[in-house]
Amino acid sequence: MTPSINLQRLSDLPDFEVADGHPDVRGWAVRGATGTALGTVQELLVDPEARQVRYLDAQLTVPEPKRVLLPLRLASLDPETTSVFVPALTDAAAAAYPAYAEELLSPAYTQAMHQALGEAS
Repeated sequence: MTPSINLQRLSDLPDFEVADGHPDVRGWAVRGATGTALGTVQELLVDPEARQVRYLDAQLTVPEPKRVLLPLRLASLDPETTSVFVPALTDAAAAAYPAYAEELLSPAYTQAMHQALGEAS
């Protein structure tokens, strides 16, 4: 999937909210392949034209602190444990994952993200 260049933080879109029947995962634990908590979801990046959340903006704390974007399509949500599971996020993937800064989602970041998760870009 080619990411939209018009991604915006959900908190910056006053007319948008998480759809009824879907949990707001901000503040939830991010858990990787082993189920270990690796960080926390900080924000949701939305494609306003499609009216869909595309990425989770997360603060990883393991193996080192860094902010990352995680594709929502790779995540499973568990409201019972308030956890977001990203099976492709192994310890090695978390270590290799590119840090995210609030710039546009560049092709280089997207390629590095897919590479860290072991996906073809």
